[in-house]
Amino acid sequence: MRREMLLINCTMKHSNISLFVPHAGCPNQCSFCNQKTISGNAKELTKEEVRETLVFASNSNLSAENTEIAFFGGSFTAINRDYMISLLEETKPFIDNGEFSGVRISTRPDAIDKTVLDILKEYKVTAIELGAQSTNDEVLFNNRRGHTREDIINASLLIKQHGFSLGLQMMTGLYKSSYEKDIETAKDLIKLKPDTVRIYPTIVLENTHLAELLVSGEYKSPSLEETVSLCAELLGMFYENNIKVIRLGLHSGGNVHEGYLSGPYHPAFGELCESEIYLKNIRKKLFEIYKNENNSELKNVTIYVNKKEISKATGQKGKNKKSLLKDGYCVTIKGSENVEKYQILIEEN
Repeated sequence: MRREMLLINCTMKHSNISLFVPHAGCPNQCSFCNQKTISGNAKELTKEEVRETLVFASNSNLSAENTEIAFFGGSFTAINRDYMISLLEETKPFIDNGEFSGVRISTRPDAIDKTVLDILKEYKVTAIELGAQSTNDEVLFNNRRGHTREDIINASLLIKQHGFSLGLQMMTGLYKSSYEKDIETAKDLIKLKPDTVRIYPTIVLENTHLAELLVSGEYKSPSLEETVSLCAELLGMFYENNIKVIRLGLHSGGNVHEGYLSGPYHPAFGELCESEIYLKNIRKKLFEIYKNENNSELKNVTIYVNKKEISKATGQKGKNKKSLLKDGYCVTIKGSENVEKYQILIEEN
């Protein structure tokens, strides 16, 4: 059994048994795509490997109620129909026996129709993630996506109408995109009311069209600082609209480091973005309190955040505290059970 195909992504509330179907079903290769690098697995997934993986995972003391089988890496509903069904057949006994709660798949917006949704429903698929990436047709065309904004909208509505949980994936910093276009994509996704969203900053991997554009000078990767600022804003937008962001940045596993050429990759990218949200919120609150006071005097303040969020509010290596000190504020950050996520309370010392 190829153990590297098994990736158990766990939180206290949810786990995914991730099975990679590398590049399967994709009718073209997008500008940024090198699935061999992303998944670390170039061979076709077999039904025997699915069975062995699920047997192994079923003995891992995971909560059956909160654990899903997830087919990622390709366009699951665009692969050969018999092959797709053969993979789903291997999941059926584990679902029927209550060892896992359901199946999650990812696919292309133009590979969704009523027929395939009926098949997925039969095999207890509960969630479908669409690789939207952008809702700007110019960006989609120049990155060789092969689908349109209209395909994204139609597929999303059809998925929701059939009772599936809808997940949408977007990318920032794509070729021909911009800060404004990425913000508009987020607004468009919010209108579709997905249950979950994944945000992936564009990373240039070797053996991709984007790598060629990088070498020719036609494409330049946004900086980590620019991307953190943008994605912090996107994260806030989705949070305000009660849409859960379940992934922010590429997973640190697999072979990403091996194929990396350029782009804002960081193993703790999500935490950098959440820290940025706290820094912006703290600065805004401090300005409201001290806008009419002498800025030359160092002010000592205590900031209360949710007790689980202290490290994010502090920033990696104390970055936020250091930035606030430069602004003239010596801050102490403490936890409280009475403060919500991203909320802050300030006490003057």
